[in-house]
Amino acid sequence: MSNPPKKPTQSALFKRLDTLLIQSRDLWQVKAFDCMVLPWATRFPRLAESVWSIADEDIDDVDRVQSDLIAALLPSLTEDLAEAGLEWELSLLDISAPLCDKPDELLLSGKALSHFSAGIKGRKFEQISAFAAQLTPSDNEVLEWCAGKGHLGRLIAKAHNRSVVSLEWQESLCEAGKTFAEQWHLPQTFICADAFAANQSQLKVNQQAVALHACGDLHIELLRLAASAGTRNIAFSPCCYHLIRAKEYEALSVDARNSKLSLSRHDLQLPLQQSTIAGSKQQELRHKEIAWRLGFDSLQREVRGCEHYLPIPSIKQSQLSGDFNGFCLWAAQSKAVRLSENTDFAYFEQLGLKRQRLTRRIDLVAHLFRAVLEHWLLLDRICFLEEQGYRVSLRKFCSERVTPRNSLIQAEK
Repeated sequence: MSNPPKKPTQSALFKRLDTLLIQSRDLWQVKAFDCMVLPWATRFPRLAESVWSIADEDIDDVDRVQSDLIAALLPSLTEDLAEAGLEWELSLLDISAPLCDKPDELLLSGKALSHFSAGIKGRKFEQISAFAAQLTPSDNEVLEWCAGKGHLGRLIAKAHNRSVVSLEWQESLCEAGKTFAEQWHLPQTFICADAFAANQSQLKVNQQAVALHACGDLHIELLRLAASAGTRNIAFSPCCYHLIRAKEYEALSVDARNSKLSLSRHDLQLPLQQSTIAGSKQQELRHKEIAWRLGFDSLQREVRGCEHYLPIPSIKQSQLSGDFNGFCLWAAQSKAVRLSENTDFAYFEQLGLKRQRLTRRIDLVAHLFRAVLEHWLLLDRICFLEEQGYRVSLRKFCSERVTPRNSLIQAEK
């Protein structure tokens, strides 16, 4: 009897994803706001035709579910590749970690549930509960990394009867968490310290380090410090990969360091560009804001005689209730751009709407590769941990209904 085929290693899968991302970077490594035409239309004419055939009002629906997006654009992309004699492993476009056995599980009920979930906005408590339900059982102390008010830590302390140390740098949040823990007589202590200071990390060998939605460098620092300390268990859910101190992504694993792929902070935002829970009103306001930003950008290009996108500050939602003229005056003042008294604001507002139609389609094609890039980033973390001697698993700890940032990496020595 022949031996069953070996299961592909994480390193082998990483290299396949890496190859696809390098092959396709003209399609996803794009700054849509800089573009006046589809930048890849000549090379991928059928894809260009396909993306323009999608009605404006249908783009959000197509974009919301990865399988729908792939179904809409894959045939034309496949035709373009065949015409050019190219072979890409497009089956990787819908790559995804398996969902855990009991997603969205709530660990508490009744009075305890109402008390513990009070004051936690939106779906946050569902995320916390689903994450805590998937933790590997252990008698080790729990270290809650970047704890905030310690919502996750106190649920673990209550539901799992575990001793928890919550590390948070903001003293006011530590005090709020400490007050709640004392009221409920929980085995949870707070330490006000800087997560980026190695001598303040509190990481030890006999611990289980946990972090839910730790952004960018915060969860990367956890991995490095925990691996250095030999911490036995690590469980974390990454978020906001682009929130890093360096201008470009600094790879963790040997495979990623050997990759020819360079990732800017802008590139690292691609996995986050999926809205599965935003309401129609939120989407409408977002589209309006983008059209106005692009309209002002067209205006400033003419006024300043340049062909480069000019970023402007974040705006309050209330600013979108005014008109485009007022928005431009505010943006011009914030960037010291002098506008003429006879500026044709209506003309530039229409230009903004036209450019928005273009950028939405550039982004839509880029989104074909968001799952591939996120899995590449996840595997970089997994391969790094395996290099440090950990056994590592990757699953989704909850459904996308609760949060699209639902990847859970658990590592154990």
